[in-house]
Amino acid sequence: MSSKKVLAIVLAGGEGKRLMPLTLDRAKPAVPFGGIYRLIDFALSNIANSGYLRVVVLTQYKSHSLDKHIAQTWRMSSLLGNYVAPVPAQQRMGKHWYLGSADAIYQSLNLLHDEKPDYVVVVGADHVYRMDFSQMVDAHIESGNACTVAAIRQPIDQSDQFGVIETDSSDPTRITAFVEKPTDPEGLADDPGSILASMGNYVFTTEALVEAVTRDAQDESSKHDMGGDIVPYFVDRGEAGVYDFIYNDVPGSGDRDRDYWRDVGTLDAFYDAHMDLIAIHPVFNLYNYDWPTFTGHRNEPPAKFVHAGPGRVGTAVDSIISPGVVISGAQISNSVVSPGVRLNSWSSVSDSVIMDGVSVGRHSQIHRAIIDKNVVVPPRTQIGLDPEQDRARGWVVTESGITVIGKGTVIEP
Repeated sequence: MSSKKVLAIVLAGGEGKRLMPLTLDRAKPAVPFGGIYRLIDFALSNIANSGYLRVVVLTQYKSHSLDKHIAQTWRMSSLLGNYVAPVPAQQRMGKHWYLGSADAIYQSLNLLHDEKPDYVVVVGADHVYRMDFSQMVDAHIESGNACTVAAIRQPIDQSDQFGVIETDSSDPTRITAFVEKPTDPEGLADDPGSILASMGNYVFTTEALVEAVTRDAQDESSKHDMGGDIVPYFVDRGEAGVYDFIYNDVPGSGDRDRDYWRDVGTLDAFYDAHMDLIAIHPVFNLYNYDWPTFTGHRNEPPAKFVHAGPGRVGTAVDSIISPGVVISGAQISNSVVSPGVRLNSWSSVSDSVIMDGVSVGRHSQIHRAIIDKNVVVPPRTQIGLDPEQDRARGWVVTESGITVIGKGTVIEP
C-alpha cells in the first residue's frame, strides 16, 4: 500500500430518480440493501478496507437519513486524525447548489486545502462491489498520469449502457477516448467480445484535480460532470490512464465474485442485485470475512421462526433473514427480509425484497416485489401476482414486472 497521503471523496449527492419510489424520501446512497446495509456502506467499506481512513462524503439531495446513518455508523478514532465526514452543499462558490459531480468537488476545495493530500480517490456512493483502492493508487503513482479511471470489462453488446474507455494499442493503460454510450465500439485486443466501461471511480494527483475542476467551473458550456467533462479534459492532454478492475485482487474473493460490480441505478437492477445475494453459491458473497462490508448493527433480537402445526409452519429457504424478523407460520422463499419484519400465518413471500418494519397480514401473497420500510400489508392482500391490478392500485411496476411499494404506504384492505 502506498504511504502517500490520500483523501477519499465519496460523491453521494445523487437524486436517483430511476429508483423512485425508493428515493422519494431519501438520497439514493441511503437506500437499504441486502437486509442490513445501506448502499453507501459498500463504497465506504472498500475505502476503509483499503486503508484510507480520512473520508468526506459530499451530500445534497434529501440527505437526512444518509447523514444520520454516517453519523451513527461510520465513527473513526480521532486519535490518529481519522474521520468519515458528511459535507452538505454549502454554496461556497456562489448562490447555487452543486451543478454536477465536478462542481461538487470544486465547491469543496477547502477540504483539499485543509487536508493537503498527495492524491485524491473519488468514488460513487451507490454501486455494489468490492475493490482495493490502494492497488489502484499504486498503479496511478507508477503511471505518472494525472488521472486514472477504474474500468470493468462488460460485453460489447451492452456498450450503449456505459461510458466506454478506448485505449492506445501500443499502451493499453493510456486512454485515447472516453465515449458516452457508443453503439459500435471496438472490442479489447485481448478480449474482442468486451469493452472497458467506467466504474465511476477515479484517482487524481491533487494539484491536477484542483486545476481541472477550477478550470471547468469557469466553462459555462460544461455540464460539470466528472465522467463527462473532467476525464475528457485529461484525455485530451494525454494525462489519463485506465485501471482494469480485473487485476484488482481483493482478499477472500472467489472466481465467482472477484470482478462483481453492479450499478443499481434502476429498480430492476436493484432487484437483480438482491437476487445475486441469495443463490446457494452467491454471485456476490456477503460472507467474505477477509474484506467485510461494515454497517451499523442495531439492538435487534435474533430472527424467530414459529408454529409447527399442519399447514402452518414458519419456514424460509434460499433467503436472507435479518435480525428482529418474526416468521409466524409464514413461508418465505428466494427473498431478502430486512430487520423488524413480521410475517403472519398462512402468508407467503417469494422472489421479493422486504425492507425494515414491514408487517404482512395473514393469508397474504407477495411475489416478485420490493416493499419499502414500514408498509402494513393487510390480511388476504395479493402483491405481484397481477401486474395490471397492481398498476391500477397506483403501485410502480417495472419493465420486468417487479411491483414496488413505497415507504410507509397504507394499503387499503
